[in-house]
Order: sequence, then structure tokens, then C-alpha cells
Amino acid sequence: MKVLFAASEARPFAASGGLADVACSLPQALRKRLVGCRVIMPLYSSIPQHLRDTMEFITHITVPVAWRRQYCGIFQAKYNGVIYYFIDNQYYFKRDGLYGYYDDAERFAFFARAILEVIPYIDFKPDIIHCNDWQTALTPVYYSLFYANREGFENIKTVFTIHNIQYQGKYGHEILNEVVGLSPEEARYVEYDDCVNYMKGAIECANKITTVSPTYAKEILDPWYSYGLDGILRDREWKLQGILNGIGTDIYDPQTDPAIYAHYSAEDLSGKAVNKKCLQEEMNLPTRPEVPMLSIVSRLVAHKGFDLITNVFDELLWNNDIQIVVLGSGEWQYEDFFKRMQEKYPDKLSLRLGFLPDLAQKIYAGSDIFLMPSKSEPCGLSQMVALRYGSIPIVRETGGLHDTVFDSGDGKGNGFTFASYNAHDMLHTIYRALEGYANHEGWEILVKRAMACDNSWKNAAGEYIKMYKEISGE
Repeated sequence: MKVLFAASEARPFAASGGLADVACSLPQALRKRLVGCRVIMPLYSSIPQHLRDTMEFITHITVPVAWRRQYCGIFQAKYNGVIYYFIDNQYYFKRDGLYGYYDDAERFAFFARAILEVIPYIDFKPDIIHCNDWQTALTPVYYSLFYANREGFENIKTVFTIHNIQYQGKYGHEILNEVVGLSPEEARYVEYDDCVNYMKGAIECANKITTVSPTYAKEILDPWYSYGLDGILRDREWKLQGILNGIGTDIYDPQTDPAIYAHYSAEDLSGKAVNKKCLQEEMNLPTRPEVPMLSIVSRLVAHKGFDLITNVFDELLWNNDIQIVVLGSGEWQYEDFFKRMQEKYPDKLSLRLGFLPDLAQKIYAGSDIFLMPSKSEPCGLSQMVALRYGSIPIVRETGGLHDTVFDSGDGKGNGFTFASYNAHDMLHTIYRALEGYANHEGWEILVKRAMACDNSWKNAAGEYIKMYKEISGE
């Protein structure tokens, strides 16, 4: 079986979020299960030079963009055993950053069409084209309309994965003729709720729709989570499936991670105490081994639950002998809130603004408790990394958080959970965690249980392979 994994970003070449981790780790896991999987992505100018130096030029072609044709260079490189193809067009991709431009609709309509146009030139005819998020959502549409009956493209199946339904690729009708290149009769595939919606087109045309956790697959059928797409998803629920993401356990490994202060394992936790002491020193907090240290590593935005946190944060710090470290950046009101709290509680709270991967690893390794009370969370990576490093998660029961963190009240779980999106329910759950921390023997058992959780890509790869075989008739 051959799978072409189409994504707008993939580590280590370009990354802005969790999709890049999936596009790196899942193809590697599939190859270990003897599935031929290759990745295709744009050739951004931000790709580091040492990685560009590994690329080989294959050829160049032109790709239709509505009524015109645009240059498309095709490059390839090999990374960790996986072949990557890169779509080159400097007008579209020689820019700072990956997204957020006025012509993103055109940039990714070009990319979605190029994914199909390059197939005759790469010596790899896929059985499955696996598309991800709105940037590749037009590929199943174009395949259904223009390629399914073309020689050399027969019997290809398309899969579309929704990583975050909030971002759908919504634009005005004026782009249909100038950018998307669909006739009035064909436009019905992408028209929805009085606009052009790329994701809707993929939901309509792909053979299978997946999301990144089983719970999220159920949640997006509810208007509260769906950002307007619940109607069409309910109509096509028969082809919707949730498959839980994994993490790269070779990357996130406290026994080998070069970013942390000291290595440790579930069998020998002594290094975790060293990490806590060093983290307190780096974050300018008193070095107190006995105090429970909570951590937050997140984008500081509302849907990550920060309205809950800000509602009770002062009460939490005032009434409890704890330390909290916060790493992230985002909406100004939350950045300003934590700055003010740090001034008020300099011995209890330490804030670092920005995206600092090495510091994030140190925080996972050094903290005792990890707080992640998201309003919605399609899958979530941080809670799985926290488990791997023995930082016990406190989460709200939503999306992938519900599928990976289980309340330890029954003596079998790996964290602490609450269901209602309510600040004092969250606060009560934090207090339960602090009570648990005070029982040193029981807490060590919980830490070891958390670190033993298997959130590797092995399980997810098996589910994807079953799904690929189902839709391809194997």
C-alpha cells in the first residue's frame, strides 16, 4: 500500500503547530508497519539551509490555478527514512512564516492542485492521498472532479483529517472563478453557509473523514464545537472516524532528552527531583523541593481555558503554598494578567513569554502537576508529553484530553479531570491534586503509572492502516 501524506507543514522542515508533529511522526510509524508513506508539502523560504542542502531537484511543471497556469518546481529529500516532496513556487512560498497572507486562498488552491499534478513525475502512484486541514482540502475536490477518470490516476482514494475545525478556509464567492477554478455547476461542492468553504469541499468529496481523537469526532457533530459544520458532518457521519494522535516517544523521552537538566525513568525518579531544583533556579523561584510545582505550557488564548484560570488564579495563589511556572504567548489580556500576578506573587509565580521548546521540556521534567483546562482540544500534545515526563495532568474532559487522561480517584487513573467548563470545578480538581501530592508514597505510584502510559504512534498507525485498507478494499 502506498500513501501520499499531504500537509502544509512537517517537522523538521517547517512547523507552526501540532500538524507538523503528525506529518513527521505518523509517516515514520506507518513505514515501520511496512506501509509505503511519503510526504508532500510546500517549499517555504523559511526551511533551514542545512535541510535545503539535502534536497534534489526532480523537474518543473506548470499547475492550473483557475484560468492560468503557474510554475511548480518539484524537489525531494529523505529524512529519517521517509521521502519528502517539496512544491516550489517563490511567488507563493518565498515569504516570512507559513500563513496569514491576503492570498492564502490562492496559495493553497495552487498547492492542493499541485499535489495531484506532480504524481506522474515522482515515480510514486499512491493508493491513498491523505490530506490534512483546510490547506489541502481542495485536493479531494479536484480529484473527484478532474482526475478520477484520468489515465494514471485511477482508483486513488482520498482521506481528509480535521486537526482543528475552527480553521476551515472560508472566503467570498468571488474566488470561485479567479482562484478555485470551479464552474457554477461545480461550485456546490465548496459552497456552504453563503461562502466558499474549503473544508466543506473535503468533507463532501473525500472517501473518509478523520479527526485526531475519538471524542473530538463526536464533539464536532455538536454546534458548540463545530463552527458551523455540524450539519454536513451529521449528514456524512457514516464516513467520520476519530483516531487518537500519538507522540514521538523517541523525541519525548526523559531518559535521553538533551534539553532537560538530568535524565530519569519510572524505575529511577531521582533525576526528576534534580530537574525540579534546577527549574526553580532558572525561573527565579525559591528552591524548595517540598512545594508542589504546577506548570502551564500553552498558547495564551481563550479556548485553552484561560478565562477559567484567570477567574480563580489569585484565590489559588493567595490560599496555597505552591509554585506555578507559565510558558507561552498569545492574547494580550492573558499576557498582561500573568505579568501582574508575577509582580504580586514573585516567590510563587514565574512567567516566560514566547515559544521556547527547550524550556518547555525542562518544565515538563521539573514540574509536578500540569494544568490544561481547555474549552476544546481536538487531541492535545502537551498532556501526553506531561504524562511521559511524570508531570501529572489536570484537564477538562474534552476531545483528546478525555481520551488520554483518566481521573485517579479510582486508584487506576493517570491524572485529574473535571467535566463542566467551570472555574470552581477546575479549582476543586486542583485541590484534589494537591491533596494527592501531599501523600508522597501514593504520588510516586501515580507518577510511575503516568510515565508507563503508551501514547506512541504505534497504536495510531495501526488504526490508520485498518482504515486505509477498508476504503481501498484490501
